[in-house]
Amino acid sequence: MTTDRLVVVTGATGRQGGATAHRLLAAGRPVRALVRDMTSPAAKSLETAGAELVRGDFDDPSSLPAALEGAAALFAVAPVVFGPAGSDVQREFARGRALIDAAAAVGVEHVVFTGLASTPGRPGGSEGKKRIEDYLRERIRSVTVLRPVRFMSNYLGSTPIGLDGIIHGVHRHIFPPDEPVQIIAVEDIAEFAALAFDQPERFAGRSLELAGDAPTPAEAVAAISEATGAPIRYEQITHAEATALNPEIAQVRERWAAGSRWHADIEALRIIHPGLRTLADWLAGSGAILLRK
Repeated sequence: MTTDRLVVVTGATGRQGGATAHRLLAAGRPVRALVRDMTSPAAKSLETAGAELVRGDFDDPSSLPAALEGAAALFAVAPVVFGPAGSDVQREFARGRALIDAAAAVGVEHVVFTGLASTPGRPGGSEGKKRIEDYLRERIRSVTVLRPVRFMSNYLGSTPIGLDGIIHGVHRHIFPPDEPVQIIAVEDIAEFAALAFDQPERFAGRSLELAGDAPTPAEAVAAISEATGAPIRYEQITHAEATALNPEIAQVRERWAAGSRWHADIEALRIIHPGLRTLADWLAGSGAILLRK
């Protein structure tokens, strides 16, 4: 695929989509950013960087074909639907199907879909994302699937359910403190996406489990403490606390305790992308600066 052919990026004001849109723009590739709010700071930043903004909404399928018209490729971020009761699989799949149908209808040639890292017995990471992956392969001839693990940038802020991030010097999560947990920088997800768009014949049909490092939670907070100069400690939430947050979180904690692990081959990924970031690399780049804010 030549670098002058248009790529549409969904989730462009989010972490993965934003990193990918900026990476493609920096390489001189035309980018159309699918956004719901064209006046948001993230959208305006993309426009300033050279992206074409177009309004689109997964819950309004009629808005999608025009947004994709003329595009050769699509970066599709999984349209997550998660609330107090857990994942809404049917709505998540409906959103993914609407995007895929629109891409097929206008003749998009190559789709890079970013989902969720697999664990044993869960090849697509979750039911909703697996269904979207399967449907995508039915409808689009050239598909690359990226399955990233937990983001390094998750340390920057807690989720809506109060998990992750660093609050009052404490990082809390479901993981045991002294067991490795794979993580990845969103900038590296963007690098793999760019490679797939540049070399579709190499990456078509492939599914890549993505990670860049695997510190223990205790090692990670120690590295963050050293990089930022602020003392940070780690706490593993209990099963009862996980259940109180959301039953689905408790289920993930149970599966992890039973040995269900992400399994990206970091050394093999580093052959494909030699600049793959470790946590130390991310902290030395933008991570520590952002964490100090």
